[in-house]
Amino acid sequence: MNPNQQLIEKFYTAFQQLDAQTMKSCYSDNPIFNDPVFGILEGEEVGAMWEMLCKNARDFSLTYSNIQLLDEEYATCHWVASYTFSKTGRKVVNRIKAHVRIQDGKITEHSDLFDLWKWSRQALGLPGWILGWSGYLKNKIRINALDNLQKFIAAKKN
Repeated sequence: MNPNQQLIEKFYTAFQQLDAQTMKSCYSDNPIFNDPVFGILEGEEVGAMWEMLCKNARDFSLTYSNIQLLDEEYATCHWVASYTFSKTGRKVVNRIKAHVRIQDGKITEHSDLFDLWKWSRQALGLPGWILGWSGYLKNKIRINALDNLQKFIAAKKN
């Protein structure tokens, strides 16, 4: 098996087990991450995000498939996370396409793409149905996620 494919499998197997430390070990020292909820994260924020998500996961399961190596550095895969959204207690099934760049055996760039409106309908219910497509709610979701991440990072340092 190709080393890049092994790294992706290591990452998502660790995610299935909510093993944030192993997930973090798959990244370079200064990775860049992007998704529709958090936007762009860099450096320690990336590992802290996964640690926060793993720590707070409820009724969590994950599958991954279709790892495709595009060239020596770039790969994609699909993954599906099922969990209970803690703020509302609603069940979410999020279907995601990941794009990663791997250099020197570590993930240096990671982008997760998914339908934020679909996610917000599941996670938030009626407000997500009505406003999930809007810039207002997307911005509110991002601000809340980043605020939670900064509080998590600050609590770890104390």
